[in-house]
Parts: sequence; structure tokens; C-alpha cells
Amino acid sequence: MHESAELRTGVVAAALELFSAQGFDQTSVEQIAKAAGVSRSTFFRQFGGKEDVVFADHEVLLEQLREFLDEGHDDPWAAVCAASESVFVHFAHDPELARRRYQIVRQVPVLREREIITVFRYERLFDEYLRGALPGVDPLDAVGFAALVTAVHNHVLRQLLRGRKKVPLATLQTALADARRRYGVAGDAAPDAPDDMVVAVFPRSMPIAEVTRRLQSELD
Repeated sequence: MHESAELRTGVVAAALELFSAQGFDQTSVEQIAKAAGVSRSTFFRQFGGKEDVVFADHEVLLEQLREFLDEGHDDPWAAVCAASESVFVHFAHDPELARRRYQIVRQVPVLREREIITVFRYERLFDEYLRGALPGVDPLDAVGFAALVTAVHNHVLRQLLRGRKKVPLATLQTALADARRRYGVAGDAAPDAPDDMVVAVFPRSMPIAEVTRRLQSELD
């Protein structure tokens, strides 16, 4: 792990522990910096304020997902699901820290509002990616799928955050696979035909951009 990432993780952990012990409003930046063993100036260089500490992981994740999606993918719908899974893996790696963050956010109105904005940023990232990766896609299909994946991810993640039991990645993968089938973009490739005639059957609900992409893939 890069030194700055280690530093950020240490500050976040110290801040969440203080927020949990004495309350968000009652905790000062100076207290967080002291507990984390960093200077006040270092704190502000890493974060903009107390709210940013709580959502620091999301800032890093959003940038990582943007880079991942920019790499280009044969199946954009699957790429969005893979991005969602990587977010779940991040928080499931340290569930106790994730649960502590969740409890703090639930207790502080300003953090709940910030959480809503953060969730929308994931949804918007997925929406914009699909529109760029699938020229001609119906905007309603792009935003609808982005919202569906985000909602499914958050539902499964809350199972992890609200309980004490382990929630495996397979739970999310199964839910996302079902979402793809329901949306009509499941990655079920048809077998290669030995002749030049292509007969394609697609669900009526499948977005036209996905129909076009699959036909082009077969013809290529």
C-alpha cells in the first residue's frame, strides 16, 4: 500500500473511533490529527474536513472505477457490474470499520445527506460510461441500468453493514446476474453458426443498443 494510502487509512480509522466514542459534532480536527499521529496541516492536505474523512474511501473508489471503466470493455453492462462488485469487496475487506462508518452516518443528518449525494455519483458514473460505451443506447436504458446496479449493490451491502454475519461476494454476483437477466442484458452468447446466416432471438425488453452490439459481435 502506498504511504499516502496508509496515512489516509490511519486517519480515517482514528476519526471513526473518535466519532463513535464521543460524537461527530463533539470531535475536532485537532483531536483526530492527534489520535492519528499527524499534524493539522497534514490532515487538511489529505482531507477537506471531518465529513471528507467519513467518505474518503468513496473518493478513492470513484477514481479507481473511472480508470477501470476507461480501459474499455467488450461487454459494458458486465463492466458496470464488475465495478459494483469491486466496491463491495473493498468494504467487505474490513467489515468492522465499514459498520462503524455506517452507524456514524446513520446518526448524523449532514452525513446522511452527503451519503445520498455519494450514491448518486456512482450512479452517474455508470450512466455516463454506458452512454459513451454504447453509442445509440436509449438514455433511459443507461440511467435505468445504472440505477438498478447501484440499488442492488446497496441492498446487499446493507445486509453486511446491519448484521454481524459475513455476506460473501457471491451474494452480490447472484443478485447482479439476476438484474441483468431481468433487464435483458445477460451475457448469454449464442453458439457460433457454421454458415453465413445469423438467426438471433432477443428478449423484447433488451435495449436496442445491446441488440446492436451483440449482432455486430456475431457478424464480426
